[in-house]
Amino acid sequence: MAARILVVEDNKLNMQLVSDLLTVHGYEVVQASTGDQALQLARLHRPDLILMDISLKGMTGLEITHELRQNPHTAHIRILAVTAYAGEEDRRRALLAGCDGFVSKPIDTRQLPRIIAEHLKGESAHGRVGGPADPHR
Repeated sequence: MAARILVVEDNKLNMQLVSDLLTVHGYEVVQASTGDQALQLARLHRPDLILMDISLKGMTGLEITHELRQNPHTAHIRILAVTAYAGEEDRRRALLAGCDGFVSKPIDTRQLPRIIAEHLKGESAHGRVGGPADPHR
């Protein structure tokens, strides 16, 4: 069975690029363009991983991540923050919000499938693996 990935992105071109890339690599893709959609689809589809755009209009990706971590039905889902703001402080905030890792934009289409596979297997050295996020990693 293919892993299910929820892509949360409000830019249509970025959504299409990432969705096509993931589909080609055999993943099942669910798409959300708003915070409310992301929360609803995460509860409904229980994805194996979420690619979370941090800079959404309205509810931010970090706020969505925090809400998902508070819900026992979605708290276990691996979440990768995706943002153009790739500074160390941005990475720290993402991990503190509950993200398991960090992917910077523009997305490297050669590396993203590898990063996702590592997180799905729990092999990533970034963020948390089965416990609270450690911002000092």
